[in-house]
Amino acid sequence: MEYKPTIGLEIHAELKTRTKMFCDSKNDPDEPKPNVNICPICMAHPGTLPVINKEAVKHVLRVGTAVGGKLADFTEFDRKNYFYPDLPKGYQISQYKYPLISNGILANIELERIHLEEDTGRSAHETGDYSLVDFNRAGIPLMELVTKPVIETAQQAVFFAKELQLLLRYVGASDANMEKGEMRVEANVSVSQDQELGTKVEVKNLNSFKSVGRAIEYEIKRQSELLDKGEKVVQETRGWDENKGKTFSQRIKEESHDYRYFPDPDLPKLYISEIPEFLGESLKKELPELPWDRRERYKKEFDITDEDIEMYVQNEKFGNLFEGITKELLPDKKLIKLASNYIASDLRNLIGDDTSTFTDKTASFAKLMRMIQSGEISSRGAKDILAIMVSSGGEPEEIVKEMNLVQKSDEGELKGIIEKIIADKPQVVADFKAGKEKSLQFLIGQGMKETKGAANPSILKKLFLESLSKS
Repeated sequence: MEYKPTIGLEIHAELKTRTKMFCDSKNDPDEPKPNVNICPICMAHPGTLPVINKEAVKHVLRVGTAVGGKLADFTEFDRKNYFYPDLPKGYQISQYKYPLISNGILANIELERIHLEEDTGRSAHETGDYSLVDFNRAGIPLMELVTKPVIETAQQAVFFAKELQLLLRYVGASDANMEKGEMRVEANVSVSQDQELGTKVEVKNLNSFKSVGRAIEYEIKRQSELLDKGEKVVQETRGWDENKGKTFSQRIKEESHDYRYFPDPDLPKLYISEIPEFLGESLKKELPELPWDRRERYKKEFDITDEDIEMYVQNEKFGNLFEGITKELLPDKKLIKLASNYIASDLRNLIGDDTSTFTDKTASFAKLMRMIQSGEISSRGAKDILAIMVSSGGEPEEIVKEMNLVQKSDEGELKGIIEKIIADKPQVVADFKAGKEKSLQFLIGQGMKETKGAANPSILKKLFLESLSKS
């Protein structure tokens, strides 16, 4: 029987701030030593009082502005009560009734809310009968984004999570590295035969985009098979076992009343409209060009391939390098398109993701593109020149002279080479005459080899066709 999946996501992201959410302890996700970035406040010593991290609030408001959400005028922090060893206070400071952001849209998915809370510590379960707890993470500012239950497929959920990661990086709110636990995804999955929502199951421990997709697909299948057998789906929290490719039961799902939320008496209420730098217009002015706007601009202005566009959007450093090169080549769109081909393939293969080694060579790269376009050098020669520019530096004109890479277009000079190749390759010539078009490409390749990549391939093709028609 066919069932309609309904998916909602809850995504947590650790925010980039100098200090933790409610104290002056350092916010350093890369700290290797346990329990060094802690203080009496984040360790919940009696008599200590929390203070709100203004930068963390601003990060969330900027994200909310980017997705077109409604910024709260009034907001407050609440105590979410539950006991777990890595929660020093015995409660978590979060937001319940009055989140910082309501509604909004990202990747065509409607949002329910975005709020701010503090992270927990980190438990390490050792092989013996004990666990160790590292409180360095306890109290780090944590943004939680909740979508409405409107996602219909695992692919749609994965795309949403990737777009959120991009947004967080663009606005500088979070590095959102999933492998470091800086962004964590939970999926609420249900299936039903009609428009009524089925029983919701929350899947935790999704620490990669691959896991998000696989876990949702598995859960849809598991719930559908239960209903096919006439059994009920239990509302619960399940974990994801990456090795087995299965979800597993962890605990019966709590309801909001189980957490006994109430406003934190130690923290002041916030009236956002009273803080000038938190106002919507001020935040809009601070926003950079957003990923989806960059995609649209590149397509409209440069007409480069979708694959190239996605590379520049996903890898902001390469995007900035591309921007620098386009300034050297405008307004020639054909030249920019040619440059994009070389940047996305040859250049990236040469420098990896470290664009810093090439940022001062944009003008030289632009010269190289013009030399290709004018026919002064071949594409094969251009690759060799680019490799030298990356490894040793230098201007393309100088490298061309030193390496004797000026493209040969002199037909008289090339005819002798072509006649020799035809004489040496009688079987290839016979194959061409028998209708095998690939044979011509082989002959042209031999011509490029003989000239060490210096021949003009279009001239070679023309001369080969002329010679072959006569032979």
